[in-house]
Order: sequence, then structure tokens, then C-alpha cells
Amino acid sequence: MYCEPIVLGEQTEYPLKGILTLPKEYEEGDVKVPAAVFVHGSGSSNMDEKLYRVTPFKDLAEGLAARGIASLRYDKRSFTYGFKMIRSKEVITVKQETIEDAILAAELLRQDHRIDPDRIFIVGHSMGAMLAPRIDAEGGNFRGLVLMAGSTRKLEDVLIDQTKQAMEELNPILRSLTKGQTKKLEKKFKGLYEMSDEEAKSKKVGGGTTLYYFKELGEHPVEDYLGETKKPMLILQGEKDVQVSVEKDFQVYKELLKDHPDVTFKLYEGLNHCFMPAVYESILKAKQEYNKEQHIGSEVLDDIANWIKER
Repeated sequence: MYCEPIVLGEQTEYPLKGILTLPKEYEEGDVKVPAAVFVHGSGSSNMDEKLYRVTPFKDLAEGLAARGIASLRYDKRSFTYGFKMIRSKEVITVKQETIEDAILAAELLRQDHRIDPDRIFIVGHSMGAMLAPRIDAEGGNFRGLVLMAGSTRKLEDVLIDQTKQAMEELNPILRSLTKGQTKKLEKKFKGLYEMSDEEAKSKKVGGGTTLYYFKELGEHPVEDYLGETKKPMLILQGEKDVQVSVEKDFQVYKELLKDHPDVTFKLYEGLNHCFMPAVYESILKAKQEYNKEQHIGSEVLDDIANWIKER
């Protein structure tokens, strides 16, 4: 395995530090290796997608390299330039936050003589999985899509469900004290798609995020992109994932893609949102869960690597 520092978007306003991880196979003469671009979940995170003591993207990069597949991971734009993005007059959407950089990453790999330009894949985790079909359609042009712990629902619906779930896990006293939290959140998003763009842009949700971030995202439904693509897809979820749902997400993917010509589904018993052994099975204890050093298991890495090699 060989790790090479890169700068993504070097000539842009937002250059990002990253790492190209190559397997030993690239050294064997003229062999060109397949490669994957990793796309982060929601929030700001570094190139390893570090969450307390777990590093899913580092695990994926090293695990895939050991199995003959290169990868490119990089700091998320909001991780490096969060304050700059908030101070700018431009209203932030997923296009600026995620999509543009993922497309740049695919192009960077295509220009590398060690990479097979016809075998570049996207691996999206969580919200990255939600965005992967759109990224592919808007210029990523990947050979195939790996969706890890994604959802076809609107982002605000996922957030409301997670809030409800958290409230249900509280003891009765705390639940009564916080019973208005879900209603406040629902009220905030009420009528979102009847708002004008300007009105949505003027209303903050938190930090530099406005309602328009959700409106623009919701106006590009995941199911529309899934319905249009015939690209190979691998859809993965942990059975103990408390951030997305087997019933509302994984099973819905299955229903939406039942007529797709090349889609594979994998549900992993006992694994959480980061594809590591679940400890608490509680959304309220997610911090404690990710504060325990764990790694993505060999079964998940084998499945992704084998699926990519078959294509």
C-alpha cells in the first residue's frame, strides 16, 4: 500500500488536502487499478471521516488497498472552509458543500496514469450515499455506485425522525420537559416547498445553514436519480443502525430498485451506522458509541472490493 498526499481543486477558491491510497498492484508494470472516491456524510469532517475515535474512510482506504483497489479521500469543504463559507454572500447548498468536490475527485483520478479511467466508483456514506446518484448524474460519470447507510427520504424527514427517536429514549421526566422539541422542528420545516427561494434563503436553521439548503436538496429527490440510472449499485446497511432505518430506508431502496438490472443489497447483522459492531443501539449514546475505537470489519471490505472487481 502506498499513500500519496494530494490537493483537490488546487486552482479553485477551495483547495482541499487529501490522500490517494494505492495498492501494491499499481507497481506491477503497466497494470491500471480500479479506484473509489469517498463522499462524506452530513456535517463537517476530515478526510478520514473521523468521528471521535472511529475513522471509517481511513478503514475503507486501507482495506480496499489491501484488496487491490485505490481510493481518494479528502477533507470536506465545510471542514476546512466552514467559516469562510458562512461569511461569504453565497447561500450554501450541497452543490458547493459536496457535489463539486466529488466531481473534481473523479476527474483527478481519471488523469492519473496508474488508475483505470473506466473503473472509477463512488462510495458514499450516510448523506454521501443520498447524494451519490446525483453526483454521478451531474458529472461524476462513475462506473458504479456504492451506497452505505443512505436514505431515499428528504433530509428534514430523517432529522425529524431522529429527533423523535431521541425523545422516546429519554426517561419520562426528561421526555415531558422536552416534548416540544419535535414540534418545533416540524414547524420550522412546515411549508418549506411552498416558500420562494428567497424566503428559504433568509431563514437560518443553524450556523450558516438556511432552509434553502434543505429546499434545494429536497427538490432533487433521490428516487428520481435512482429511477434514471442503470449504473451498477451496491447498497449496504448495518442492521443495528439507529441513524437510518432498515424499514424506512434499506427496504425502500429494495422496492424502488426491484427492476434495476444490476443492484446488490447487503444488510449486516449487528453493525451500526459506521459499519462497526453496535454497542448501545441508542441514538442518544452515539457519542459514546463512536468514542470506542473500532474498525470496519473484513466482511464489509470484502463485499465492496469483490463487487468492484467484478465490474
